This record gives sequence, structure tokens and C-alpha cells, in this order.
Amino acid sequence: MAEEIDIKKVARQHLDMDRFFAGDFSIKSEKSRTREQSLQAEADQAAGRMERIAGRVRACRRCPLGELRTNAVPGEGGWRGCIAFIGEAPGADEDAQGRPFVGRAGKLLDKIIAAMGLKRQDVFIGNILKCRPPDNRDPRPDEIVKCLPYLQEQLDVLKPETIVALGAHAARTLLDNNKSIGQLRGKFHDYYPGAMAKPIKLMATYHPAYLLRNYSDASRRAVWEDMQQVLKELGLPIPDHGRK
Repeated sequence: MAEEIDIKKVARQHLDMDRFFAGDFSIKSEKSRTREQSLQAEADQAAGRMERIAGRVRACRRCPLGELRTNAVPGEGGWRGCIAFIGEAPGADEDAQGRPFVGRAGKLLDKIIAAMGLKRQDVFIGNILKCRPPDNRDPRPDEIVKCLPYLQEQLDVLKPETIVALGAHAARTLLDNNKSIGQLRGKFHDYYPGAMAKPIKLMATYHPAYLLRNYSDASRRAVWEDMQQVLKELGLPIPDHGRK
């Protein structure tokens, strides 16, 4: 996360200063320079792959939604974020801007992410479908079949440590079952990105749009409990302000 990177940077600066005054004028070794160059090359390669996927999404006409949309919504966020938040499909605001979760539900998601001590740019945010279904209806099976490979490619690039499935449709699609969100939330499940790939921990929780319609202490507490489990799984601190 951004804050963690800053702390490491400060610690490295202090170490470099100590070496300087101790007489070590080779502040940055060739090995560390090579490591940094390798990480930067990896980041550049991943960013390029993500942009190529986004370009294909914007040009996609695999299903009729491609002709009905204003903008495709490929998804956005850190290329190597440890958390991927996945919803079901873009809404009207997302269709207008070409960005995920920018409407009222998106503002609530931003607050949830901030309560976790993170920033929007620290995570990846996307949807099962990349185009808005008419009148925000539920995604259809044939649309999911044609669109899901884009998200699967993105997850292969991102390699998130944890996926948060926002709502029943996203959770059911990724886990390939028909259970209710009440049955799925509150515990981790295994998402398998491929037959030979290592499973990714997935936490299902209520969609922010559901919270807006059913905003109560109980629903709010349930989502925060889910996010606490995610933070604990990742070894990240749980902010005091979120504790109840």
C-alpha cells in the first residue's frame, strides 16, 4: 500500500545516511539497483498488459451490450494491488464516465476502502461485465460467458492476494455456485483463476448499492466485519476508527 511504501522509503533513506557517515560511499549497491530495475520492468510490462486488455474491452462487440453502451468500463486501480474489488456490472454513472464505481454506490465503496486505511488507487476495482445492461438489469448468462474472460485475464496480471466480491452476482459467478450472499459472506472461499493456478482467497460481502437501499447498523456492521477479516488475512492493521 502507498503508506507502507513511504515507510520503507524513509527507512531506506536513514540506512543510506548511516552508511554515508560511516564511510560507505557506495550508497546503493549494484544488486539493489538491479532489483529496482527488475521491479520497474515488471511493473511496466504489467501496466502494458492491462492497457492492452482495456483496449480490447473498449473495442469489444462480443454481445449486444457493446452496441448499447456509451462507454465500456474496463476497471482501474493499482497494477499490483493486494485487493481486487469486483462488482457485477457498470451502472449509468459508470457508463457515462467509463470508470467503475463512480456513482452513489462508488462513493460508499470509497468510504469502505478509506475505513480500511487504504486509498482507491491502492486496490483494483472492476466488474464481471464491462458494459452496462439496459435499466441496470441483472447480467445474463450469455453476457457473462463472453465478458468474464477479460476479468480473468486482468486477475492473472494483477495476481491479487484477496478478492472482495461485491454482491451475490459477482460472488456466484466467481465461485460458480447459486448460494445467497447471506450464505457466502463472513468467511473466505477459494477462487481458482485456472486449472493449474493457486487459489485466491475470496471474501463475499454486500454490494454498496444494497447498503444504500438497506442502510442499517446490522448491514453496515456485517460489511465491516468482512473487511476486518480481509485486513487480517493480508496482515494489515485494522484502523481503530472502524472498530465497534
